[in-house]
Amino acid sequence: MANQFYSPLDYTINTGEIFGQDEIDEEDTREETNNVNGSFGNTSDMGHNKKSQSYGATKSTLTSSLRSSNGTKISSIKEVSIRGASPTIDGRRFWQKTRGSFFEDAKNFQEGTIPQSIIVALVIGVVCGVSSYVYYQILFSALDYFWHTLPESIFIGSNWSEKTHVLWIPIIGFIMAIATGLSVKYIGEPGDLAYTIKCVHAKAYIKMDHVLPMVAASMFSILGGASLGPEAPLVAICAALGGFVSRHIFLRKNRNIIRKHTLMGMAGALSAFFGTCLGGSLFALEVNSRFGVEYFEHMIESIFCGQVCVTVFRYLSGMPLGPIWEFNIEPMTDSYPKDIMIGAALGLVGAGIAALFAVFHWKVMYVFNQLDLMDNKKAVQRALLASIVVISLGMLIPHTMFWGEFEFETIATMANADKLAHIWPTKGLIGFEMDSGWKAFIVGFCKLIAISFSVAGGYRGGFIFPFFACGAAFGQVVYTIFPQSHLPLLCLCLAAGINVGITRTALSTPIILCYLGKEPYAITAVLVASIVSLFATSYMSFIKTQILRSQSSINLGASQRSFTKFIAGVEDERSMGIPHSSSVPYNIDGDESEHLLIV
Repeated sequence: MANQFYSPLDYTINTGEIFGQDEIDEEDTREETNNVNGSFGNTSDMGHNKKSQSYGATKSTLTSSLRSSNGTKISSIKEVSIRGASPTIDGRRFWQKTRGSFFEDAKNFQEGTIPQSIIVALVIGVVCGVSSYVYYQILFSALDYFWHTLPESIFIGSNWSEKTHVLWIPIIGFIMAIATGLSVKYIGEPGDLAYTIKCVHAKAYIKMDHVLPMVAASMFSILGGASLGPEAPLVAICAALGGFVSRHIFLRKNRNIIRKHTLMGMAGALSAFFGTCLGGSLFALEVNSRFGVEYFEHMIESIFCGQVCVTVFRYLSGMPLGPIWEFNIEPMTDSYPKDIMIGAALGLVGAGIAALFAVFHWKVMYVFNQLDLMDNKKAVQRALLASIVVISLGMLIPHTMFWGEFEFETIATMANADKLAHIWPTKGLIGFEMDSGWKAFIVGFCKLIAISFSVAGGYRGGFIFPFFACGAAFGQVVYTIFPQSHLPLLCLCLAAGINVGITRTALSTPIILCYLGKEPYAITAVLVASIVSLFATSYMSFIKTQILRSQSSINLGASQRSFTKFIAGVEDERSMGIPHSSSVPYNIDGDESEHLLIV
């Protein structure tokens, strides 16, 4: 008995949350608490009370059905919600992406099949591509007007002294800070990346009520020069659109199918934003969890949707697909083992920087909380307080303003400040120029402070490119110490180490960085930097809603707890010789949720 070998193919895992056997009901459409801010709302209404069964009777039934003919081998594992989501018979139904012929599946529009996924991905890709284009057109038109056309007409056209030009930074900065706070207070709570991830796990979709508030808050935030970018807003917007298309156009009710379509929207947004389908789509899948892609069954369809979205977006915008950064250094033509070791060391340094940033940011958040500024009723005061720091840093060190996508090259190459894309005037208050390793360190250090206060102040946006910009600055610091090193490799590895330490996206980050930096031969070193950073920061959870997918079935509400138990058809797993790594523990009290899935 102890030598009995159990292949993963011996198991059929029937889980409502994972395989989608529970459906979205009317109770799931209730509005959540107003102030989400990445925290879990009360989602205790996600069950099916009418189907509730007693645990004892269910366990007895399942136990008898799980034993094989010889009474020793497990044939399936059932998931039973204590709140009563009844188990289903065929759990593999939603894994089976080809059931009949292609034409039969297309004719019947079979749930989860390839024809259905292709059609839905095309629709979501087009919708998200057009939406991303509209968002970008408005954003960049506004950036050009408020940071170039308007100040130049006011100051230069009126012959103001050049020394007064720097006043434009606080003028527009404080106006946009107030506008950000007012939009949150009166238009509604836009949510953030943590909230988007939480919704993917708990509800499988994001309510459309968050789209308009996110558009307004993110636009004002970015126009105010906050160190946050449009990536997270686009992810939230396209995730909501993907779920809307799934639920209201294709009338899907299966939770995991809706989750797939939501992830398609997220993948489309980041593919359009980064210009790389594989990197952007993987990022959208990875960011939901702390270690790799846990919703792996949706990967191919999400990548396909990303390809559709980036095609539509880039066609409408006229933007090419390709690298956007030039280091003024010949790219690597090969890679050696020493590069891998350099990448590992830089990944560890990046992880340390990410950890220090996390500790600092938690202190900043504590101060804002102590000042009682976290309530949306005080969104204006919160944004104004943060803007004092963000604007002051921007006036002294213009490189810290905005999200860093277009500033990355200027920082990495230590080019003159007049090359900065958005800020006006580029000299700032003191004519700061990044012309030494010490000043590069100042830029990286102050950029981290600007990111922290931008997030703490309730500005809405993403911090992927801001962390990339920090990596570019610290890469220059290392380059001044080791000038014989390859500068792009240093910048990309440190950017990866910092970003992965915060976002936990170890696979997608190297693809994005090496693609945008035109350094394909650096990907091995950047990948090891990412993985080392992931391991080094394993016990540091920055985005709290990044959870195991099995934990998404556990929703702790104010009045009741809903949790899921995995019941194996055996009384004692050890007596059956099941390897420890293949066990599926469950917690009777529901206070813990360490579920190991057999796949």
